[in-house]
Amino acid sequence: MHWLWVLIVGAIIGAIAGAITSKGQSMGWLSNIIAGLIGSSLGEALLGSWGPQLAGMAIIPSIIGAVILVALVSFIMSRLNMGR
Repeated sequence: MHWLWVLIVGAIIGAIAGAITSKGQSMGWLSNIIAGLIGSSLGEALLGSWGPQLAGMAIIPSIIGAVILVALVSFIMSRLNMGR
């Protein structure tokens, strides 16, 4: 049951990051979950585990990490598409 909760929170974090960067609509729900989970790990590694926590993830660092991840992936994908 814990993993289901982690996936739901990861999806919400990814959706928030997508909305902040205005890339959420084009990413899809699976990418939102992946961005939320990886972004959570990235944010907590860079900023620590402070603030409110949900499903073992610190919410504020997780959202910041997911925003960084989504922006970085969007930048790389736009550069790759410009070369075509």
